Amino acid sequence: MPAEVLFWLVQEEGRTCLDCTVGYSGHAERILEASGSGGRLIGLDRDAMAIAASRERLARFGDRALLLQGHFADLKQHLAAQGIRRVDGILFDLGVSSPQLDEAARGFSFQGDGPLDMRMDQSTGETAAHLVNQWPEAQLADTIFQFGEERFSRRIARAIVSARARQPLATTQELVAVIEGSVPAKYRHGRLHCATRTFQALRIAVNQELECLEGALRDAVEVLSPGGRLCVISFHSLEDRIVKHTFRALADQEDPELAILTKRPQVATSEESTRNPRSRSAKLRAAQRVTMEGHA
Repeated sequence: MPAEVLFWLVQEEGRTCLDCTVGYSGHAERILEASGSGGRLIGLDRDAMAIAASRERLARFGDRALLLQGHFADLKQHLAAQGIRRVDGILFDLGVSSPQLDEAARGFSFQGDGPLDMRMDQSTGETAAHLVNQWPEAQLADTIFQFGEERFSRRIARAIVSARARQPLATTQELVAVIEGSVPAKYRHGRLHCATRTFQALRIAVNQELECLEGALRDAVEVLSPGGRLCVISFHSLEDRIVKHTFRALADQEDPELAILTKRPQVATSEESTRNPRSRSAKLRAAQRVTMEGHA
């Protein structure tokens, strides 16, 4: 949703924006182009490969683009380390990026075959293989149900535990085969691939995507300049719910810190949805830092 992001974030030239999930810099490039020669962008991402690709893509902007590998949960520390106290706009584009999905070796997608990794930062943390081979059945079932909203979560978890007793699950296609064998035939051939929700749930669990979101949003508001804007694009109902409730909590308190700009989340246009099917589930919410005394 690049046009919508620019509409909300780039109010005038010469401002500084923080892209908390810079990815392969699709939004970052557009923001830098729109923000004039005095505009700056700080880009954060957990994925070292994404940072390397963005450095190359944004090289033409010189020192107007500053790219840092790191988690948005630590955004305040990353900004402080660069001597930056305030920014004028902040973007979160949550979830997994298209290049991550498209590269089978990362293990995010059930479409190809690769190791069960799913880590956005491959230098740390437990892989999806660890989860499916080590977690108790009840924990797997609860995770697949809560993060994937998968109605056959208990059957899938039971099948995973049974399969790993024979041989540890190591690849995405091994996991897909287990899922396909555990769900009803009608579900196996439905509109949505029967592994979609389980893979989503495991990815969210591996990267602890929901646990740190509210805290990061609150930190983002703290580093926004008065009048600065915050945009969040989510692709999952649980993410969107956290964004909505956090925005509302900061806007409805006695001394509000935010003014909500989008009463309902914006969705991708039909043209963008056709061109980029992954944008169909995107929801964008925007808010503005209240310019009250005491919040400057």
